[in-house]
Amino acid sequence: MPYERLDKDIQMMKEAGINVVRIAESTWSTVEPQDGVFDFSHIDRVLNAMHKAGIQVIIGTPTYAVPTWLVKKYPDVLATTPQGQNRYGVRQNMDITNTHFRFHAERVIRKIMEHVKGHPAIIGYQVDNETKHYNTTGANVQALFVQYMKTKYKTLDAINKAYGLDYWSNRINNWADFPSTVGSINASLSAEFSKFQRKLVTDYLAWQAALVREYKRPDQFITQNFDLDWRGYSYGIQADVDHFAAAKSMDIAGIDIYHPTQDKLTGIEISLGGDLTRSMKLDASNRGKNYLVLETEAQGFPQWVPYPGQLRLQAFSHLASGANMLEYWHWHSIHNSAETYWKGLLSHDFEPNPTYDEAKTIGRDFEKLSSHLVNLKKTNAVAMLFSNEALTAFNAFSFGWGASQKYNDVLRPMYDALYEMNVGVDFVDPTSTNLESYKVLIVPALYAASDALLERLNRFVKNGGHIVYTFKSGFSDENVKVRATRQPGIINEACGIYYSQFTIPQQVSLKDDPYKVGKEQNVVKTWMELITPTTASVLAYYDHPVWGKYAAITENKYGTGLATYIGCITSDAILKKVLEDAVKKAGIWGAEQQLSFPLITKSGVNQQGKTIHYYFNYSATPASLTYTYKAGKELLSNGAIAPNAVMPLEPWGVKIVEEN
Repeated sequence: MPYERLDKDIQMMKEAGINVVRIAESTWSTVEPQDGVFDFSHIDRVLNAMHKAGIQVIIGTPTYAVPTWLVKKYPDVLATTPQGQNRYGVRQNMDITNTHFRFHAERVIRKIMEHVKGHPAIIGYQVDNETKHYNTTGANVQALFVQYMKTKYKTLDAINKAYGLDYWSNRINNWADFPSTVGSINASLSAEFSKFQRKLVTDYLAWQAALVREYKRPDQFITQNFDLDWRGYSYGIQADVDHFAAAKSMDIAGIDIYHPTQDKLTGIEISLGGDLTRSMKLDASNRGKNYLVLETEAQGFPQWVPYPGQLRLQAFSHLASGANMLEYWHWHSIHNSAETYWKGLLSHDFEPNPTYDEAKTIGRDFEKLSSHLVNLKKTNAVAMLFSNEALTAFNAFSFGWGASQKYNDVLRPMYDALYEMNVGVDFVDPTSTNLESYKVLIVPALYAASDALLERLNRFVKNGGHIVYTFKSGFSDENVKVRATRQPGIINEACGIYYSQFTIPQQVSLKDDPYKVGKEQNVVKTWMELITPTTASVLAYYDHPVWGKYAAITENKYGTGLATYIGCITSDAILKKVLEDAVKKAGIWGAEQQLSFPLITKSGVNQQGKTIHYYFNYSATPASLTYTYKAGKELLSNGAIAPNAVMPLEPWGVKIVEEN
């Protein structure tokens, strides 16, 4: 930004109600222009000006983009990946384990912290940025992996047996001969290396957090802006980070969420990112904690410039999932380099624009309503069980040679269906201690899982829980070794089924259209398991001259619970019906489910102990709904709302009701 604009920018920020900014990340080459030469003037200038204006500051460590002098002095700072060594230019091109990188990263972090630690404007620190392992696979990383394997397995015989390394003469007979994983054809070894790479990220972020913790005040927090799988926008579980493990070293979890807008705005990515981040850390009652949205778009890509009303809708949607802060990337639109056309709140002319003007209304409402909306506590009866290990293993094989589908292509349709039915969701993973506190677990493609996890899930059903599994669950152990039993392995006890064959469907549907979705939607595609029930009831058979004797979807009473198994990929319409049926049978189909997308509702309890209901219209068409709870107040208009009152919702509109 042009320096002479700082006072003007602060004035515009104040007019928009902006009360926090994040600075200093990615500025290593400005903070340390040469090795050991430090200049904090740009940080001081902004810090002091923000403090004078009453705007709080989050300081980011600058380590995700390395300076030229560091790479020139130590070329090995650039990560070696399966494609060779990285070149200088893009961000996040370094090897986060490299000793030269670590030495200089620690020094610049300490220098910044020593300089700013006493500043009263600072409320917290962000370590690094959207950190991942960047597929670092060089000789030094391979050596660290061998040490990791020695610690975990003790002997090569144990590794050879667990991973089936006799195949194609991949057996390792001497630790000195341990090969690079880059060329491995063994999915077990590759999956373990991926787990190791994710651990590098967990350890790296914990290392940075520990450095910052030496300097920070007790009233300041440490966070990280985790990101999601990227499909041109935030999509699903991030393959390169173990979010739940990495979040343990943070005081509060943070997330970056980017999503389509205009006619493609659904709110799903806002909800998914929020639900996942809220679930990263648990509060005293074993439920998810409030979190920070450290980045989301204001204008963003040209196709993301929001329609009138959409910026407000998005902002309150973040709060409805439990966010305690909303930050835009970024304040202005830069005039050069890679993100020139990733536009900020201000356009390239730095003047007010319709998006900025709408942000001013958000700021006024946040200021007025914060005491009612902050620290929203959410309690959900449904959780989605995801697994980084299953993700890696499933992605290795997917649905056979050449198949393009990934784990998130299984998870997202299930999440999307629940969102569209207004079923609140938390996320859990195999390490979660709170699985048993839910009524329903949704389990997409749990391809790799330990015996202990599957037995735990059987107990969950036996003790009254409801589970919905998809195809390819329970298939292999935690080492991606396929179980030598009837599939789906251990969970067949709770599911009451077995199968030994599967195929790619061609012109297959479900017999007699059991979910009444019509011919176009009654399809089986991509994958089908040929299921025989033992104790299970069949919800749907395949309609096919050969495969018609096999079950496609089943449910089984086990103990006092119910296990549903979906053995094929169906249309989204069928999947939605299956999940609706499961939620109803679990006894949690209620008032919120009387609405469905594009009318979205979310709720929680505020810090005064009052229930808050959010209502969103994710469409360009006016709508209305019947308010079915006890009398309250619509906070945005400050108007009274009676039970069974009809509330209009304008296109892309939002209403917030606080019960009396």
